[in-house]
Amino acid sequence: MAEQQLADLAALGLDWDGPVVRQSERRELYRAALDQLDAGGHLYRCYCTRAEIREAASAPHGAPPGGVYPGTCRELTRAQRAARERAGRPPALRMRAGEAVVSFTDRLLGGYEAVVDDLVVLRNDGAPAYNLAVVVDDTAQGVREVVRGADLIETTPRQLHVAAQLGAAAPGYAHVPLVLGPDGARLAKRHGAVTLADRIAAGESPEQVRAALARSVGLAGAAEAPTLDELLARFDPSSLPTEPTVLIA
Repeated sequence: MAEQQLADLAALGLDWDGPVVRQSERRELYRAALDQLDAGGHLYRCYCTRAEIREAASAPHGAPPGGVYPGTCRELTRAQRAARERAGRPPALRMRAGEAVVSFTDRLLGGYEAVVDDLVVLRNDGAPAYNLAVVVDDTAQGVREVVRGADLIETTPRQLHVAAQLGAAAPGYAHVPLVLGPDGARLAKRHGAVTLADRIAAGESPEQVRAALARSVGLAGAAEAPTLDELLARFDPSSLPTEPTVLIA
C-alpha cells in the first residue's frame, strides 16, 4: 500500500525530501520519548477497554468536562494494578494531561481550543500511539508546518500538549477540507472510482486527475490543465477554500 501511494504521487508529478521514513523502524525514538515522559511523572498504566470508557463517558457525571477519559486508572493502587494484570489485562500507557486547555491558530481554519484529557501514548499491544508517534516524527524531521485533513484538527491540542511536555518546538498547522462523495459523506470506495488507478482505468490520465485536483482548490480554470510550474506559481495558501469539495465520479 505504501509503495502504491508513492507511485501515485510520482505519477502526479509530486516528489518528497529524502528517504521515506517508516515508524516501524523508529521504535528507539518513541521509547526515548516515553522514558522522558515517565521520568517526569506523566505516565500511568491504564487497563480500560474502549467499551468501558464509552460506558463511563455516557454515565451521569462520568467524564470530565471537555474530556473523554474519566481517569478510571489514574490513581490505582499497586494492589489494584496487580489484580487487573492477574485477570489478563495488558495495560496501555496514558499521559496525565490534567485537563489542560490548549489553543492554537490554524492557517486555514483560524483559532481552535480544546481541553486535553489523559491520552494513550503506548497501546496495550506495545505499539506507540498516533499522538506520540507523529510528535516524535515531526520533531526529529524538523517539520515546521503540518498540513492534513480537517477531520484531524481535534487531535492537534493533544499533540501540542505532548510536544510541550517533551520540550519540542510546536509546528504550525493547516487543516485542509476533505473531499466528499456525492452523498456528502467522506470519500470512500463505495463512491466508485476514487483512487488514481481507478481514474486511469476509467480513461483519465494522471495529468487530467491533477488538473481536476487543481480546479477543486481554485488553481485552474474549467478546461485548463496547468503544468506543475504553473501550479507552483499560482499557489497561495491564503486563497485555499475552507469548505469540502464534492467529487462527482
